[in-house]
Amino acid sequence: MNNLTLYITTVLIWGSTWIAITFQLGPVDPLLSVGYRFLLAALLLLGYSHVAGKKLRFTRREHLFMALQGGLLFGLNYWLFYLTTAALTSGLVAVIFSTVVFMNMVNGRLWLGRSIQPHVVIAATIGLTGIVLVFWPELAQADSATTLGALLLGLLATYLASLGNILSARNQQCGLPVMQTNAYGMAYGGGLMLLMAVAGGTPLTFSVELTYLLSLLYLSLFGSIVAFGCYLTLIGRIGADRAAYAGLLFPVVALQLSAWFESYQWTPLSLTGLGMVLLGNLLMLTPPTRFRQLLSRSVRARGVTGETTL
Repeated sequence: MNNLTLYITTVLIWGSTWIAITFQLGPVDPLLSVGYRFLLAALLLLGYSHVAGKKLRFTRREHLFMALQGGLLFGLNYWLFYLTTAALTSGLVAVIFSTVVFMNMVNGRLWLGRSIQPHVVIAATIGLTGIVLVFWPELAQADSATTLGALLLGLLATYLASLGNILSARNQQCGLPVMQTNAYGMAYGGGLMLLMAVAGGTPLTFSVELTYLLSLLYLSLFGSIVAFGCYLTLIGRIGADRAAYAGLLFPVVALQLSAWFESYQWTPLSLTGLGMVLLGNLLMLTPPTRFRQLLSRSVRARGVTGETTL
């Protein structure tokens, strides 16, 4: 797949998982639901890798980094986001997660030594402002006194996800294949969730309701295997900062699905925010050399205009 196809696939799938996750909430503890999701995904990926004859033997050191990626990206951050979602509106959670764009820039600089590109900062700022406008009604109604703890929890979850992104970039740089790394990482992450559940005294329950089973299958196959495969491949190709912009776009997809199935109404303010997200998306996907050319032309055009008006 080319980069654009990987990007669009990630956005469309993760935009639809918001609805699927609602069917996971209920009698089954979030720790267990997250664990079931990623263990099932790991089983499917490992089975496919074995049938396809892909390499499945790795060193202890390589397994250590797979486990670190799995615990951060396929376990702890999801559990913390479940807890955050229980206390905050979906709009505020979306805005919190959108900060992963900036976290990836900083962590990429700190841990991988990658430079922070000016056009990525500009695009992310425009896009995050747009997300705030899209969810402004929910943000305006938030009670700061009661949401501070949940807000900090959501930021911690986002930071753990960012570290998982950086670890994926590091693992790919070291030659670890995305598919097998995801398979083992999901096994480690899902296993960690079940161990935490058992250690915390959570009863091991499971739901056989059709909606729970179908949502679990969708989240495991598409939300985990396909979407994470595309997204982490994109991180290896274009960097964690630019790939993370999907976090600004897929909440908009989720809102459109909500408009179709849950009677969400678009407003002039939210449409303005959508326009800013799309503009930021365009800038984010613009190659740095092309962005500099456009900026140079804009500066020259303003200079010419200024001279003719004097």
